[in-house]
Amino acid sequence: MSYKKIFLKSGKEASLERFHPWIFSGAIKSMEESIDEGDFVDVFSNKGKFLATGQYQKGSIMVRILSFTPVVVDKSYWQDKLAIAYHLRVGIGVAENPTNNTYRLVHGEGDNLPGLIIDVYNRTAVMQAHSVGMHVCRHEIAEALMEVMKGKIDNIYYKSETTLPFKYEKDYVDGFLVGSTDDNIAMEYGLKFYVDWQKGQKTGFFVDQRENRHLLEHYAKGRNVLNMFCYTGGFSFYAMRGGANLVHSVDSSAKAIELTNANVELNFPGDNRHQSFAEDAFKYLDEMDEKYDLIILDPPAFAKHRDALRNALQGYRKLNAKAFEKIRPHGIIFTFSCSQVVTKENFRTSIFTAAAMS
Repeated sequence: MSYKKIFLKSGKEASLERFHPWIFSGAIKSMEESIDEGDFVDVFSNKGKFLATGQYQKGSIMVRILSFTPVVVDKSYWQDKLAIAYHLRVGIGVAENPTNNTYRLVHGEGDNLPGLIIDVYNRTAVMQAHSVGMHVCRHEIAEALMEVMKGKIDNIYYKSETTLPFKYEKDYVDGFLVGSTDDNIAMEYGLKFYVDWQKGQKTGFFVDQRENRHLLEHYAKGRNVLNMFCYTGGFSFYAMRGGANLVHSVDSSAKAIELTNANVELNFPGDNRHQSFAEDAFKYLDEMDEKYDLIILDPPAFAKHRDALRNALQGYRKLNAKAFEKIRPHGIIFTFSCSQVVTKENFRTSIFTAAAMS
């Protein structure tokens, strides 16, 4: 089976020969007419050499690559890709683990499925499309996922209203593609938490912070802990299990605070070491006294595009400088950035500058 064809400009095949998973609009010389968003396409060099098969989408990234060899994208294709992803998670110990039923099963380009995220929470998988192609294929992917995960999941919730390109005409609402459940309790390293996959950020929980939460647990014993931008309290209940003297959770969202309180109560019922505050982070830092010796700073993205980079770096400097100013001597700060355009070096420089200012 062949798909509609796209031809690249001379010399633009070099990145594909290095297995880069994207083709940018400026690299395209010509394409067949009537290619719709989400269509599968075969990509060729200027001289007609086959390079890859992918999914077409309008915008800067026009093709997301699925295979660098000719392939028919059918049910068996999705099953093979998902099976590889699953067995990798089994191999690293996050799947089929009695203390953990929460993990990222598919991480986009990292699993050769660009534009697709799948997180597993106990018996429910939450699927999220970041490309039109994956959105168009959502039902086929869900069917393949149920085959691969037979006996391990019962439900698939689709959550892509906020992640698809804003210009794409969407005629759907988020909801279950397979099954339905009100059981939204999952487990990570033996700790339980409620997942709000319907209204929560991302797929309902920040799975990527698992190892950092686990690391924090080992530094919490005997400390007074402040969890800023706590969201649903992941760092808070890890700190409590680690033996913290007290844990205070702060978030501007009252809904997030409700979930934080519920998650703490789920793991440590009646434990009076924890308090939470629905308040602006900067205001809280300005007004608090110097009573914490472990502070977690995990803010939302300060920059989602390059034009905002300068202001974002100033924001990170200001936030961390205030924490350095307020933390007790010999305290520890866990600080994070989830801004894609902020590089590791950018962030490191901002933190060092903040430390020098304090």
